[in-house]
Amino acid sequence: MNTEKRIPRHVAIIMDGNGRWASLRSKERYEGHAAGVEPVRASLRAAVRQGVEFLTLYAFSTENWGRPAKEVDTLMELLCESVVNETPELQRQGVRIRTIGERNRLSERVREHLAQAEALTAGGKRLTVIVALNYSSRDEITRAMRRIAGRVAAGTLTPEQITEQTIAGALDTAEFPDPDLIIRTSGECRLSNFLLWQASYAEFYFPEVLWPDFTEEDFDRAIEEYARRDRRFGLVK
Repeated sequence: MNTEKRIPRHVAIIMDGNGRWASLRSKERYEGHAAGVEPVRASLRAAVRQGVEFLTLYAFSTENWGRPAKEVDTLMELLCESVVNETPELQRQGVRIRTIGERNRLSERVREHLAQAEALTAGGKRLTVIVALNYSSRDEITRAMRRIAGRVAAGTLTPEQITEQTIAGALDTAEFPDPDLIIRTSGECRLSNFLLWQASYAEFYFPEVLWPDFTEEDFDRAIEEYARRDRRFGLVK
């Protein structure tokens, strides 16, 4: 981490408030989701400018499948469109795309677009954007436990050898550092099944702004607030 400027190495965002933003303007919910694309661009620009190394975006949870089918279809279509349209600019900016979550339930078209974006941006060094798609932390931890149990059953690991590092290494986020700062827009103060293991010592920031209204300046304010926090990680200074 850049200790001089106190910039978080990893920022994660729960992009909340699209539906309420649309309702307040007598618009359809899908219009709120469409309006949420520009704040993603703004957050990427701010993250690159601030020197953040990792940016995780909570795009679609496993629970979101319970929403009306029309809204889910619109979200997936918007995702595909955004991935195709934004990839060239991400390449230009040196941004690498990665995804976490269970891909099997996603359509073949969505999986293909994601795989293509990951391949085309693989050389990005300035920022890694991690898209949490069909993701929930409990599902992630459950899948991780199954993988570890499989190793125990195969005789390559004993229960006594299981450590925090063993569990962290079996999670979707194994190759990424834990988030330093988690932002949730819209004023709601909960994690909603997001990065429960990884957020053990994260700082939290809950701005009132709805996600479609989130700007670079809002991102900067979150970084400024983070810089004022005294992070002790359970220790005493």
